[in-house]
Amino acid sequence: MNCSAIYREKRSSDMAFLRFSIVSKLFWRKRGSLVLKLLCFTLPVIVFCEFLIYYIVIIQCHWPQLKTQTLEGTEQTSESVLKAMFLADTHLLGEIQGHWLDKLRREWQMERAFQTALRLLQPEVVFILGDIFDEGKWSSSQAWSDDVRRFQKMFRHPAHTELIVIVGNHDIGFHYEMTEFKLKRFSQVFNFTSEKLVTRKGINFVLVNSVAMEGDGCKICRTAEAKLAELSHSLNCSLQEQSQYQKKCSNVDKLPPSLPILLQHYPLYRRSDSQCTGEDAAPLDKRNDPFTEKYDVLSVEATQKLLWWFQPRLILSGHTHSACEVLHDGKIPEISVPSFSWRNRNNPSFIMGSMTSADFSLYKCFLPFENTVVAIYCAAGAVLVLLILAHFQSLHILPFPFVQHLITKHKAV
Repeated sequence: MNCSAIYREKRSSDMAFLRFSIVSKLFWRKRGSLVLKLLCFTLPVIVFCEFLIYYIVIIQCHWPQLKTQTLEGTEQTSESVLKAMFLADTHLLGEIQGHWLDKLRREWQMERAFQTALRLLQPEVVFILGDIFDEGKWSSSQAWSDDVRRFQKMFRHPAHTELIVIVGNHDIGFHYEMTEFKLKRFSQVFNFTSEKLVTRKGINFVLVNSVAMEGDGCKICRTAEAKLAELSHSLNCSLQEQSQYQKKCSNVDKLPPSLPILLQHYPLYRRSDSQCTGEDAAPLDKRNDPFTEKYDVLSVEATQKLLWWFQPRLILSGHTHSACEVLHDGKIPEISVPSFSWRNRNNPSFIMGSMTSADFSLYKCFLPFENTVVAIYCAAGAVLVLLILAHFQSLHILPFPFVQHLITKHKAV
């Protein structure tokens, strides 16, 4: 081979290497550009769906205004109005029935919703109406400790906000599963005392362990009913003129003369949810399903006892996971608070209450609908696919004619 041929071959090899180098650099530059585009598109979507959407939805909620006036004829001041938030049935999943991905997703949603609500609304007190955990009724000591740790992280709150938790059947078991050990374990963590009276700004809240209202004379049930009767006596003495009940009330601590608000997990007795309305009521195909006493609702006997003992001006309960408003004895309203977990509802919510010793006003604050978040992610996923296909088309490596047609049609639009 002569020198000219060798030179031409070497020159051809150098040119091929140069073309390969240029193509390679172009490919990696295009690839880097694609990754940057995907990140710039994906990150805002994630931030919106996992952070901003909670602010956008919850900032629309507001504390309801009280229109009544005090006995002196002056309008209620902000200092005399208690801002209370009520939610129910968080059902933190346990180690037995809870899939790790489901736990991660649901707990993140509830944590974001709760922390956003605290920041925007700044309630003075938050009540959780039972079923904090899903497996508290049978969880081991280690599983219980893990569940409590996760709850305390999710529902952390500043010092100026008080968190009061009420026991539910999933926390200590139904009546036949309830034991003193489980009740004590719950009480030690949440400072919950069955049949306890909490007074804030002259407002009396009665916290009822509704699981213990079985009426069969069990030890826990007897103790619970005895405490309720004692609380009833104290409240009645505070509401009546002391001159008429001087002997009966001589040893009773004086309480604010205000009809109480009953807070419990089980609703009072009602036949079904057939009279319940609203977008977060029970599904239409289940509203007429009859309720079972001592399982879905309290028994007729326990309901009559509570109404007779306390004559409450308001009752708030959970357990059914759906909203409902009923009147007992034609005058005492009961509000069933829906579940706070997206695992139980597409549209969770909580109740905001502006309250005084003589009046109250309630407002329901809905959280982001889960199908809205899913729809946003699906739409974003479709756009990502189009971006990736468009990128490969620019590199002329699309192998299928229908893909080429799809990209061309998309660009035309």
